[in-house]
Amino acid sequence: RWIKFEEKVEDGGERWSAPHVPALHLHSLFQLRTCLQKGTMLLDLAATSFKEIIDKALSEQPEEAELQPALRERLAALLLLQPQHQPTKSLLQLLAELGLSPCRGRKPGCPTGHPLAASSTSEPRTQLSKTPLKEQLRNRFKKKVPPGAEAAHVAVGEVEFLEKPLAAFIRLRRGVSLGSLAEVSLPSRFLFILLGPPKVKAYHEVGRAMATLLTDELFQTVAWQAEHRDDLIAGIEAFLNELIVLPPGKWDPSARIPPPSHLPSPRRRTAVDPLDQQPHGNGDTTAAGDRASPGHPRSGEELERTGRLFGGLLRDIRRKAPWYGSDFSDALHPQCLSAVLYIYLATVTNAITFGGMLGDATANMQGVLESFLGTALAGFVFCLFSGQPLTILSSTGPVLVFERLLFSFSQDHGLDYLEFRLWIGLWVAFFGVVLVATEASHLVRYFTRFTEEGFCALISLIFIYDSLKKMLSLADAFPINWHYRLDNVTSYSCTCNLRRRLFNPILTCLTTLHRHPLPSIHHPDETSTSLTSCHFAGLSRTQCLDQGGHLLGTSCQYVPDVTLISFLLFGGTFLFCTALKRFRSSRYFPVGVRKLVSDFAVILAILASCAVDAVLGLETPKLLVPSELKPTNPARGWIVFPFGANPWWVCLVSAVPAVLVTILIFMDQQITAVILNRREYKLQKGAGFHLDLLCVSLLMVVTSVTGLPWYVSATVISLAHMESLRKESATSAPGEHPEFLGIREQRLTGLAVFILMGVSVFMAPVLKHIPMPVLYGVFLHMGVTALNSIQLTDRARLLLMPAKHQPDLAYLRHVPLRRVHLFTVIQLLCLALLWVLKSTTAAIIFPLMV
Repeated sequence: RWIKFEEKVEDGGERWSAPHVPALHLHSLFQLRTCLQKGTMLLDLAATSFKEIIDKALSEQPEEAELQPALRERLAALLLLQPQHQPTKSLLQLLAELGLSPCRGRKPGCPTGHPLAASSTSEPRTQLSKTPLKEQLRNRFKKKVPPGAEAAHVAVGEVEFLEKPLAAFIRLRRGVSLGSLAEVSLPSRFLFILLGPPKVKAYHEVGRAMATLLTDELFQTVAWQAEHRDDLIAGIEAFLNELIVLPPGKWDPSARIPPPSHLPSPRRRTAVDPLDQQPHGNGDTTAAGDRASPGHPRSGEELERTGRLFGGLLRDIRRKAPWYGSDFSDALHPQCLSAVLYIYLATVTNAITFGGMLGDATANMQGVLESFLGTALAGFVFCLFSGQPLTILSSTGPVLVFERLLFSFSQDHGLDYLEFRLWIGLWVAFFGVVLVATEASHLVRYFTRFTEEGFCALISLIFIYDSLKKMLSLADAFPINWHYRLDNVTSYSCTCNLRRRLFNPILTCLTTLHRHPLPSIHHPDETSTSLTSCHFAGLSRTQCLDQGGHLLGTSCQYVPDVTLISFLLFGGTFLFCTALKRFRSSRYFPVGVRKLVSDFAVILAILASCAVDAVLGLETPKLLVPSELKPTNPARGWIVFPFGANPWWVCLVSAVPAVLVTILIFMDQQITAVILNRREYKLQKGAGFHLDLLCVSLLMVVTSVTGLPWYVSATVISLAHMESLRKESATSAPGEHPEFLGIREQRLTGLAVFILMGVSVFMAPVLKHIPMPVLYGVFLHMGVTALNSIQLTDRARLLLMPAKHQPDLAYLRHVPLRRVHLFTVIQLLCLALLWVLKSTTAAIIFPLMV
């Protein structure tokens, strides 16, 4: 059987083979051409049953091959026997049969398929049923057949009572159900019959050639449109022109070629005439153009200037408005639930990380709580009104550097930090609106792959570096016990020394004794000693230090190996995420199970790691979420007033640093938008560069007035959001990889993520059980996934590969290897320069360097 690739019944007749590329004998194609030239040709036959088709085909034979009436009856009776189809059984059915009767089944060598193949058996055969059988209607293989498909039947065989071959090609006027003829119940349109005497052994290979031709998309078009016999012959000639012959001495004909991961486009085959190809080219230039990864829509209307104020913004609104209703209905899919949980945990971790760093940089004028509330507010508003709602807003490294420099400048010059920051934010919002009005986003068309890849690689490396840095810092809080020896366990001890402040322990122990009385005490000295020792034994480390005591002993600095188990959780989460994401292409379990596991890969990895942590019971660092809605610094309120704390001229001077922040926001926002709107993601609802920039600019006003952090598009988290919403074809032919259909474009996942961010303050009792190393493992997975999605990573690997082991990449066919290496080295040097720049106080000019 064929859909796109060939499957054969293995020896023993127990199962179908793996799908493989058909390997044909060249001579069989020539014989097939002869059969079509000399045999019966019935085009647009108006028949409604298989019997009617057979009678017409046998009676319309050429004069030199005309059959006698008795011979026609015998052939018709033979062709109208009920076929024996190879059953497609599930694993449970096979196990059940094995348990019930291990010896039951077909005898080795028993043929299957058309009745011609089994005509020599002694079992009585029934006639072909005019209606589909139950086995056809229940056949699980039908799930693999694409919707709207039709069946084609090829009947070949050796018949003892024939003296010369008989061939017929039939095309029905419309698709007709031919009863129980097909393996699954499908309408049929094409039939090919080839019968002949036993002395000719090539019928089977000719039939395989016909079936392979009928699965070729270009020959299908020819067969559909053919009006005469010559049209089909021309179709075979075109097929032969594209045929590739493998020399018999250099290839094993019994080897099965597995299906390729990507098939060439039929449009490319029709666009290039094989006879017109240049004989001395450096490969297939059309293939290179077809496989080349396109960048952003440089010629799309999203980036064309209208020449009117706010013209681009109005065009974005008109483009996105018709899709607004579907932005919510398209989210009704289980995949969106997994995306919400995944991105929510990533956003929570990012908010806590940046909130803690902001608190350290600004004396808690902005802290974790402000980061939570700001992320929830800004993200919700952006997802509700933006042009590209798949974008996730977050704090970024360059913004953090600017906040640190601004706070230090305010402290050094006696200025109020929040008021100074308010005026900068207002100026940035004004400049952003001006950029939107003048359609400055059209400059995005000049961003090249070089810029996009460098920026994406830098942000991905920051995620990887920060996750590893956080894990290494655990060794400071929970030192590894390098010098612990099991044989010295008897000498390890730790006691609390409170002899300098004996009165307090006596009072504490008296309180304890009041609750749990001791036996009668006769001597005051004994009472004091008992009370003191009782108190020493009952104090915890924290209580001892609070009482003003200090710890004595060889094991006072001992902690369980929290760092080591944290690294196991960290690495385990990363490996779980990676393995479960790849489970979609695994060979195990049905397709539906694989897709479900892959969609919920990150959530399953987090749950598994949390379960391991709970079973071990070690005090690993957990996720800490603020539980009260009040500013981190009690000296500030929720509203920042523009006047009163600073001189009046500060509002004017603020325009100077606002220019730098505007450049930072514009570059960060638009480069991320360019990456998300690449053509390879097959987005259908269009981009909204101007509308997105307007939303970010207006949110600057809100976050500046409330003293919340500033937000811009987060590249890595947004890419992770896109990857978690990939759509693939539900049905695919055996051996064919699922086709990437695009991204599930909607607003609901982003809105749900930021609503959960807002209520996270009330979810602290649940979130406190999630270990931080687990979330750092998710961060590492996001960074590595984003890094592997760019071409720079592939070209960097080529630097370490000998030429003979390099993959067959399209650009290597057309660009000299030294030029590829030169381009990669320059890109890596620029990336290193950006990294060094980011790590210094000059990080404020980071956008200009990009």
